[in-house]
Amino acid sequence: MLVKIFIFAAKNTGFMEIKFQKEYLRKLFYDGESGDKQHRYQPQIVKKYVRVVNILDSVDKVTDLFRFSSLHYEKLQGDKKGLESVRINNQYRIEFQSDDSGGITICNIIELSNHYK
Repeated sequence: MLVKIFIFAAKNTGFMEIKFQKEYLRKLFYDGESGDKQHRYQPQIVKKYVRVVNILDSVDKVTDLFRFSSLHYEKLQGDKKGLESVRINNQYRIEFQSDDSGGITICNIIELSNHYK
């Protein structure tokens, strides 16, 4: 059974605002499945994805992610320069862009990727 924990933050609390660039990422978070054959993940990956997105939502700013050493927060380089990532596990990571606008950090989740491909 998949248990979802949602943390909702009002805009004036200082928490990060989470946006999903792709529909399958939003569906994974809210529904526990993507709804298409291309983006199927094992239940434990979906559960960890939800947990990590909740952590992203709970911090005040991106640099607070350094407190969570298991996430291995990093700014990506090379062809993914401008993106940041946190780990779901040793195989998967969430790639995102962050932007400080008016005291609110907007975290735009770009991809849930297998970074060993």
